[in-house]
Amino acid sequence: MNKVVWSSNKSEWETPWDFYMMLDDEFHFELDPAAADGNAKCDVYYTKTQDGLKMSWDGLRVFCNPPYGRSVTGKWVRKGAEARGGVVVMLLPARTDNEWFHGYIYKNPRAEIRFVKGRLKFSGSETGAPFPSMVVIFRGE
Repeated sequence: MNKVVWSSNKSEWETPWDFYMMLDDEFHFELDPAAADGNAKCDVYYTKTQDGLKMSWDGLRVFCNPPYGRSVTGKWVRKGAEARGGVVVMLLPARTDNEWFHGYIYKNPRAEIRFVKGRLKFSGSETGAPFPSMVVIFRGE
């Protein structure tokens, strides 16, 4: 039972357009660094091939819904937390027990956490996500 509740067979979840647009109305995004050609939310985006983790996000208004997984999510959160001079908004699983949450978000004076009420229904999914979500905003210096 715990394996079903605390894990997922997917690592990539496409952000629902209405949810993205609500955030874009507030932040006016310029870059989507964790996209695919068919689901990019911004005119400027990086795919797996370009590897958004290797590109600079500094000084930009970034929307990032990274791949979710034990070995990968923390790398994206670290990148968002270390970006300077802009704003990085990340849609993340609300995994407050993970090392990346405590290392880069919790008690970070540049981070704001907004928990999402209920379960998001990601694009292409027939039901709500099998996990709670949060939006984390890293504001530039």
